[in-house]
Amino acid sequence: MTEVATIAADVDGKRVLCRISSKDLQKKYLTSAEEPMKAVTKHRPELESAARILIEKKDFEDDGSILISYKDL
Repeated sequence: MTEVATIAADVDGKRVLCRISSKDLQKKYLTSAEEPMKAVTKHRPELESAARILIEKKDFEDDGSILISYKDL
């Protein structure tokens, strides 16, 4: 089972990974734990919007990625 789903964003010409836990996807969208990317595909605009807000706030993790949490959605 995948524990984290990832989408990529382009920030100033650099690729930034944006992650969300499978548990948060399940909780928010009532989706299957076995296929988190189906929820990502279906709800991509909302996830991208949340990622955009976090990027604008410069809320990066130590590794340069963005972590989208349930509260961000």
